[in-house]
Amino acid sequence: MRVDEFDYSLPQELIAQVPIDRRDESRLLVLDRSTGQREHRRFRDVREYLRPGDALVVNDTRVIPARMHGTRATGGKIEVLLLKDLGGDNWECLVKPGHKVRTGDVFTIPDVKSGKRAIALRGKVEGRTAYGGRIIHWDYDGRWEDVLERVGHVPLPPYIKAPLSDPERYQTVYARIPGSAAAPTAGLHFTPELLEEIKKMGVLVEAVTLNVGLGTFRPVKEETVESHVMHEEYFEISDKTAKVLSDVRKSGGRLFAVGTTVVRSLESSSTDDGRVLPFRGETRLFIYPPYRFKVIDRMITNFHLPKSTLLMLVAAFAGKENILKAYEEAVAMRYRFFSFGDAMLIL
Repeated sequence: MRVDEFDYSLPQELIAQVPIDRRDESRLLVLDRSTGQREHRRFRDVREYLRPGDALVVNDTRVIPARMHGTRATGGKIEVLLLKDLGGDNWECLVKPGHKVRTGDVFTIPDVKSGKRAIALRGKVEGRTAYGGRIIHWDYDGRWEDVLERVGHVPLPPYIKAPLSDPERYQTVYARIPGSAAAPTAGLHFTPELLEEIKKMGVLVEAVTLNVGLGTFRPVKEETVESHVMHEEYFEISDKTAKVLSDVRKSGGRLFAVGTTVVRSLESSSTDDGRVLPFRGETRLFIYPPYRFKVIDRMITNFHLPKSTLLMLVAAFAGKENILKAYEEAVAMRYRFFSFGDAMLIL
């Protein structure tokens, strides 16, 4: 299957640059995957598609200030994006300029948040990764979390050019567990009030944790879908959450996955007969058509980049033709795309 089959035309001006004033006022395209029918609502209307006994499953990861700028020993500049904590003050990272950063290189990161010129962080490149990243060992004083807050920035995607006035708008309202280099953006539409209304309906709200990294946002460079290899991402499903979700399905309730990261977490740790299992570890699951979903009944998601693994995942759930027609209609109706854009509910 060619990657080009998941391409579509998107005018540049439809890429949302800033979040709208109120999260749940974003638009919602509702797609019925069995009929291909579409309707257009506001995101707060998502509650009308839920019923008592269902479960809404969210990803409670929190984006860390993962992007840092520093100076190499040669005097040149370096940009670092933290991807994964390897333990022992070692991190898997992406670096720019990649062709100039070699194993053994050292660099410093200034204490930018305090307005000082003091050095807050020292890094040494310990090795390379298979996908072109670097393993960096960090040397610092104090708590890592405190140092990171002083030196790092929230890493907005490269297609967002406008500065973000409030960094919390790139966090979900239920973000709790630090560890992601990008937000699980389908959840950005929920407000505390909307979640409370949903709970009062008798819908369970359960959380899994997947630390969003290279597996989610790495572009597909191969010509065929099957040739692409997903990078591993860490996720956790607690014993309690696994039991609750398994019981929901057993009793006839439906699982609404908020975002592709939740889909990958649940599908990575479930059985063919529809039980969700507790898990703590890595997933490399790459979902593309055809794929038999084991536990997901409904999906809430944003509009994704052309030829991305995320678009392939939603195409596997809703059908490729359904998705491409829905995207074509969304473009024609001037929906907002990508991280700060509008949402889709797939029934």
